[in-house]
Amino acid sequence: MRLVAVLALFVVSFAVSNNANAALVEELFHQFSLFGNWATDCNTPPTPANPHVTITMPTAGLILEDHYLGPTYAVNRYSVLSAEKVSATNLSVRVIFQPGTEVEERQKLVFAVRESTRRTIFNQTDGGPVRVKDGIALARGSKTPLLHKCAEGGVSH
Repeated sequence: MRLVAVLALFVVSFAVSNNANAALVEELFHQFSLFGNWATDCNTPPTPANPHVTITMPTAGLILEDHYLGPTYAVNRYSVLSAEKVSATNLSVRVIFQPGTEVEERQKLVFAVRESTRRTIFNQTDGGPVRVKDGIALARGSKTPLLHKCAEGGVSH
């Protein structure tokens, strides 16, 4: 009987912890004004150089970030697991890239967010190499795109 009580307590505390984490993530995404549409240029179609990024919360506790790169590319989806405020302008997030697919992977990202702009300044897969450092995509040696917050309905995919 005690084992059942301990297991029940564990399940309840795990559920409460997950709900608290989801609420914190949602609060931080609101604090950084991340929900909505982003693009390098909101008025031109999506391309790899002009990704259109949409951040939504389709259900309580589920925050999704979708990257549209154009009609001939698959959508890059990120499911946000956790978030931590690093500074007044930087937010660290843990995500699952392409959740539920054979290429699913966990990643850590850090965003610099200021004055309605956002740039990825760090990206690393769990146990893998750093892909973005100080806002530079290391494989290409170029800056990550500076995304601008688009007006409501300001991007199309």
